[in-house]
Amino acid sequence: MAASKVYFTDMRCKVGVSLLDKLDRLICKAGIDKIDFHKKFAAIKIHFGEPGNLSYLRPNFAKTVASRIQKLGGMPFLTDCNTLYVGRRKNALEHLDAAYENGFFPLATGCQVIIADGLKGTDDVEVPLEGGTEFQSAFIGRALMDADIIISLTHFKGHELAGYGGTIKNIGMGGGSRAGKMAMHSNGKPSVDQEKCKGCHTCARYCAQEAISFGENKKASIDHNKCAGCGRCIGTCNFDAISNEYDADSSILNRRMAEYAKAIVQGRPAFHISIVNQVSPNCDCHGENDAAIVPDIGMFASFDPVALDKACIDAVNAAPVIASSELGKCGKGRHDHFTDIHPVTDWRSQIEHGEKIGLGTSEYELITV
Repeated sequence: MAASKVYFTDMRCKVGVSLLDKLDRLICKAGIDKIDFHKKFAAIKIHFGEPGNLSYLRPNFAKTVASRIQKLGGMPFLTDCNTLYVGRRKNALEHLDAAYENGFFPLATGCQVIIADGLKGTDDVEVPLEGGTEFQSAFIGRALMDADIIISLTHFKGHELAGYGGTIKNIGMGGGSRAGKMAMHSNGKPSVDQEKCKGCHTCARYCAQEAISFGENKKASIDHNKCAGCGRCIGTCNFDAISNEYDADSSILNRRMAEYAKAIVQGRPAFHISIVNQVSPNCDCHGENDAAIVPDIGMFASFDPVALDKACIDAVNAAPVIASSELGKCGKGRHDHFTDIHPVTDWRSQIEHGEKIGLGTSEYELITV
């Protein structure tokens, strides 16, 4: 496969030129206008940030991208799917509240916000997957599959499970419904915390497999032999008593995310943007963020999500370590910042599998704008 073009601009700004001006110029130079947006729905897949975390992307970046799409005749909307873990984004109402709290509301971003997998994370589409080795199909948030065009806008950072969090993870893990996230993280069988369970029977009413029963203590339990792994019980429990065990190691998780990313972008136009600033060691899903591990680097854009992630990885690894950060305290000095900060992860498996299944190539030509 020939090298893919990845476009880059740094974070320096002359007087009278803002970062948003540079972002707009970057995506235009990268060829976003080659996509036919006329009267098309364009899903801008973004992470709204868990409230309390301040390293997520500013809404201004999203507004710039949405504005360019509108100028090209498209109908953009910001979107993400509900989370599997307990937090402020586990159902659409709380998710929207969190997004608005962090500044992602229509008046600020110039477009609507839609939670792709619905109220309780169960509004999904089973999408056949071409060339997958982990899955033959993927469960994707319906609004993402209803869109005509996929645009990813990613905050590039470290990640405690995947090694790094980039475009592939933003699309793949972020685009999976609750059932999809369960499949990526584990065998997809949730369990009940007996101490938190109130015995209200709500979960059982939503279980199509009749896998939930109640013992003498009136607490729920789940029969894993009957459970289909749809995740509806997690979404319907108002007491956070049902959760999923994460048992997929780093390389398995990375392969699965790459396959979900391919399921989302295959067969339709897609364009990807990655902002490499405030490179925190962990995911924006945390309700807090640690200090950046390297200085701000810049903004990248490409039609190839694998090449884009690899370019961002190389840029971060080439950057000096901030001595006062968690990475600075590691003292490993292997020139692999992601392995240094999270030694048990295998970020390369995400890139390698993305190449294997035809999501993109790790070979890239970096073009500075």
